[in-house]
Amino acid sequence: MGPDRPLEGLTIAVTRAREQAGDLADRLEALGAQVIEFPTIEIRPAEDYRALDAALSRLSTYDWIIFTSANGVRFFRERAELRGIALDGFPGRVCAIGPATRRAVESLGWTVDLVPEQYVAESLVAAFADEDLAGRRILLPRAAVARDVVPSELARLGAIVDVVEAYRTAVPKDIVQRTREVFFGPRPPDWITFTSSSTVTNFVQAAGAAALEHVRIASIGPVTTAAILRCGLSVAAEADPYTMDGLVQAIVAAARQAK
Repeated sequence: MGPDRPLEGLTIAVTRAREQAGDLADRLEALGAQVIEFPTIEIRPAEDYRALDAALSRLSTYDWIIFTSANGVRFFRERAELRGIALDGFPGRVCAIGPATRRAVESLGWTVDLVPEQYVAESLVAAFADEDLAGRRILLPRAAVARDVVPSELARLGAIVDVVEAYRTAVPKDIVQRTREVFFGPRPPDWITFTSSSTVTNFVQAAGAAALEHVRIASIGPVTTAAILRCGLSVAAEADPYTMDGLVQAIVAAARQAK
């Protein structure tokens, strides 16, 4: 294990959606790890776009748009393009959770006005503490199933929040078969990474917590960690900050300590 390859000899399973796993996998492989892409979540288009279409048609009426994931930005953009709605000239302000979401928003040609200190819902709400939200209209395009902390707390502060489905998540059809191959074979991974509560619950429902009995778990942050602990599992490394870079560095620190 050289100083530039601290993860040499380790196998790490990445549970992000297939189209999103590459960035994390590349970072881990650059540090010497062998990566198994093991998606426990799929990103799919919304089942019903009427609410998002209606919001896009009155986009200029919103004071704020909040994006909580790069996926939300991607599907928002694709739907606007499909409907022939120009996004340039949006008069309101934009909030984005985390650097990846910020970059996605900036790719629209928009400026991000607010980024919470920590990349979780509670910190996002706290970031609005100095804003007068009474009567302000806020658009929140997000996954069909998500935590209600943001809309409920912003509404409590007086905002009018429109939560619209921009995409949905699902469990990959082959997850049970792949679990048998990867985690119950002769050489299970040394580590598994979880980057959302859904990646955790989908895995445990398909494989059972026992599949990770001898696998170290790395978590993207406290919300994901809470989901891991609810499943009776333990966390060997937690990202800080709650980003992909933070996750990689947490694994590196834990691996060095173990050796």
